[in-house]
Amino acid sequence: MSKLGNLGARLHRGEISYDFVGKRKIWYGVSILITITAILGLAVRGLNMGIEFQGGAVFTTPTGMSTSVAQAEGYAKEASGHEAIVQKLGNGSLRIQIAGIDTDKSDQIKQTLAKDLNLNPEKLAADLVGPSWGEQIASKAWQGLGIFMVLVVIYLAIAFEWRMAVAALVALIHDITITTGIYALVGFEVTPGTVIGLLTILGYSLYDTVVVFDSLKEQTKDITKQSRFTYSDIANQSINGTLVRSINTTVVALLPVAGLLFIGGGFLGAGTLNDISLSLFVGLAAGAYSSIFIATPLVADLKEREPAMRALRKRVLAKRAQEASGEDLAEAPAGDDETGEATPAVVGPRNQPASRTRGRGRPSGKRR
Repeated sequence: MSKLGNLGARLHRGEISYDFVGKRKIWYGVSILITITAILGLAVRGLNMGIEFQGGAVFTTPTGMSTSVAQAEGYAKEASGHEAIVQKLGNGSLRIQIAGIDTDKSDQIKQTLAKDLNLNPEKLAADLVGPSWGEQIASKAWQGLGIFMVLVVIYLAIAFEWRMAVAALVALIHDITITTGIYALVGFEVTPGTVIGLLTILGYSLYDTVVVFDSLKEQTKDITKQSRFTYSDIANQSINGTLVRSINTTVVALLPVAGLLFIGGGFLGAGTLNDISLSLFVGLAAGAYSSIFIATPLVADLKEREPAMRALRKRVLAKRAQEASGEDLAEAPAGDDETGEATPAVVGPRNQPASRTRGRGRPSGKRR
């Protein structure tokens, strides 16, 4: 068995474990810090909306262009007066995006660009994108997100309980906020592919969360009939028992996404795949983190507020304290008497009453 498989088996059997739930305040603090950073990034820098959302023109050159990306950006900025985004595609052609221009200005920019690039204007393909199309996509995306969230809460409340539904919803919002915040901080362009990627990561994040919740539901049946473990203890066991599985599924999902991002986007210049893979890569990592460090500890926090769980915690802690005190007594060393010699530990009552028999072994004194 591999080392990772052996570790997973030992975690599942409870031979070893890491106290995720007990250290939940640390994870909450880290998540709050990351979320605040993401929100500040959104507020200060904002999202770099793609041409599909702003409107503008896209110019595509023929294959085999010798012009560099930096030169093309300079030509496009001089011709339009706007910042341009230039991508070099895998076949050697250039894709030039200029936002915020209308049809009349697009024709003028096309002529100027063709002259600067030493091209026949007929060979420079131009596509005009209106902002209304992007607004429709954004509207539909928000509607789909809202419907998805409602259905998730209803399903989890029925299949598990409302506390798990709330924890899963918080984890999903956490993942979306972090992903969009990283887009703002790094300056990734938001395109329809990005929206598709954001909606896709919700399913991955929810999958890992439901796996832990299902294990937690099975292990907490008749939990109040025992006095060995609190709800938080069992929640921690559920995380440890599914930890290696969550890591494996996340890594397996991240590998092809990383291939799309670093190979497809970095070497082949795949525009749409690049946009999707960026959101997937960030979202998958955030989803795995929130399933382990946010969702389940939050469920434990909510459940521990129930009167039955509080009573269970008191019983468990009292029993542990009693067992600990018994062990201390059993391990207590024998004392020393005044002469410095060790005296054996006393078993049974310490203060025995003095014997009333006089002269044991002597005649009773009765005269015959």
